[in-house]
Amino acid sequence: MTTTNTRIVSGQPTIGSRPTSGATESESSKKDPKGKKDKTGKGKWVRLIGMLIVVAAVAVYWFMMGPGAGASDDAAGDGAVAGEVEYKLGEVMVVEPISINLTGGHYLRLGLGLQLTADAGTHGPAIDSAKALDAAISLYSGRTTEELATPAVRDSLKAQLSATLKDLYDEQVVGVYYTDFVTQ
Repeated sequence: MTTTNTRIVSGQPTIGSRPTSGATESESSKKDPKGKKDKTGKGKWVRLIGMLIVVAAVAVYWFMMGPGAGASDDAAGDGAVAGEVEYKLGEVMVVEPISINLTGGHYLRLGLGLQLTADAGTHGPAIDSAKALDAAISLYSGRTTEELATPAVRDSLKAQLSATLKDLYDEQVVGVYYTDFVTQ
């Protein structure tokens, strides 16, 4: 008795076998309409390089112009401008709002916060608000409401008042903040 085995071979590779050099259906499906093979390996590299370029651009922006730009300046010189004295800041003394007469029957309700140095009042007389109020009244009186409505003018007047108070208080007051600024 002789048995003959008939073996049926399919066109599909079996599990664990290596593909043959002939083109199979799966390889032909990866070809684009022009007959070229899909280069997915090259596409991955292009995407990777593109991502690296985007990350590098974000990092350059962050450290050159963005929020991280101030970190290198602060480390180098603590943010001080050349010729400017650095002060150790203390508390802010709030001055009660006052009404100042403007032109045309209008008035300005002005409240101030005085930025004191850390050692303000310890090496000299106690800080009182009388000198600050007098300087503010002298500076803001007689102005027009249109003039005070301009942000540039308000900032300029604040800088002038700050410089005046720095001199009046022997550099114990180093800044001014508006806590009230209402015209009517």
